[in-house]
Amino acid sequence: MPDTFFTSDTHFGHQSIIRLSNRPFNTVSDMNEALISNWNAVIRPQDTVWHLGDFSMGSDQPASVFADRLNGKIHLIQGNHDDKTVRDCAESFESIDVIRTISLDSQRIVLCHYPMREWDKAWRGSWHLFGHVHGRLDETPFSKSLDVGVDSNQYRPLAFEEIRAIMQDKEDYPHFAGGEVRKRRI
Repeated sequence: MPDTFFTSDTHFGHQSIIRLSNRPFNTVSDMNEALISNWNAVIRPQDTVWHLGDFSMGSDQPASVFADRLNGKIHLIQGNHDDKTVRDCAESFESIDVIRTISLDSQRIVLCHYPMREWDKAWRGSWHLFGHVHGRLDETPFSKSLDVGVDSNQYRPLAFEEIRAIMQDKEDYPHFAGGEVRKRRI
């Protein structure tokens, strides 16, 4: 049975991301190869992968060169650096959206490249998965939201079951308790 995975911000081909995100790679080629190897170590060809943006950037190779080497059926949630990828390599992806809501095992999940403070049905148990921030919000979690970017997750995609385990330890949406709106004291 196929599994479902989530990731973001691979930035295939982007030399500067090594310095900007303090990635532990000497060259962009080392980074590309490690990301591809880590991806294919956990994802099988029949698995589904939701990539939440910034697939590749700044490479002289099209995004399809990287996508063709990756296992799984890849759905892209477009990030701020994906214009060229979408324009030139849309056929490499099963679908392309800016934001998407999916349901897995009765769990509603809102997918967007950008982190949100509130999302559809946040106060009714839905999750929000995002990228974009390269781990900058890991120490300030907000309710049932999670940065699935590679910089926060050992440079590999996360399985749905891993995310479910993480979400079990997260606080419910903080503005509601028992269906009642909590008033902020001034």
